[in-house]
Amino acid sequence: MGSIPPNQGPDPSLVYRPEGHPEAAKDKGSFRNYTHAQFRSFSYKRMAVLEAVDMLDRLVDESDPDVDFPNSFHAFQTAEGIRQAHPNKDWFHLVGLLHDLGKVLALAGEPQWAVVGDTFPVGCRPQASVVFHDSTFQDNPDLQDPRYSSDLGMYQPHCGLENVLMSWGHDEYMYQVMKFNNFSLPPEAFYMIRFHSFYPWHTGGDYRHLCSEQDLAMLPWVQEFNKFDLYTKCPDLPDVGQLRPYYQGLIDKYCPGVLSW
Repeated sequence: MGSIPPNQGPDPSLVYRPEGHPEAAKDKGSFRNYTHAQFRSFSYKRMAVLEAVDMLDRLVDESDPDVDFPNSFHAFQTAEGIRQAHPNKDWFHLVGLLHDLGKVLALAGEPQWAVVGDTFPVGCRPQASVVFHDSTFQDNPDLQDPRYSSDLGMYQPHCGLENVLMSWGHDEYMYQVMKFNNFSLPPEAFYMIRFHSFYPWHTGGDYRHLCSEQDLAMLPWVQEFNKFDLYTKCPDLPDVGQLRPYYQGLIDKYCPGVLSW
């Protein structure tokens, strides 16, 4: 199975005020454009998957109270939890290893607030399940703008999440890396990577009014993945040396060689 088709909407790696959306204001000089062009051009670094996993040894995610050890161990813990529960879905095992690799952004100079934590759509009213909903958005001028302050905002009903601008973070970055490097994983894997931090959707039950039938069909897979992302975190660290050959085999199958990041 191939990957999800490329977005038909605007580039979600451009974190901008919604008036920059091509269907909104025409005066592009009137909005602030915060680009992540260095990473969207995939010119940051060339490395293989396990090199990126090893980089995570240098990172402790400040947003995750359940993990106080390097994220490389969490990657293998998640992968092994999935492997035990779904022994016949090797692509799913690999998703566990890959899911947080976008956090290398934090090791490349991006502040952690722009890399980790929950994600949510921009360009519409934040739903109640968005973390710190009451305090985070109280000074956001978009909530005073009728174009962006309704539940739909600048979107059409059931437009599909592929046409929704998400807040920038490690999910979106890793999804784009997977597309750019032509990972041969099934669509379920791309959804898991892209939306595993979209807790208002897969756990809070919000934003269904933006979902297509495809999104809703993929939702149970994202929810299944998150069981392992959340509940495999423990102080008993895996023997990474023993596990590496198995996962290298999966990498060789689905995303081999030196990749562009």
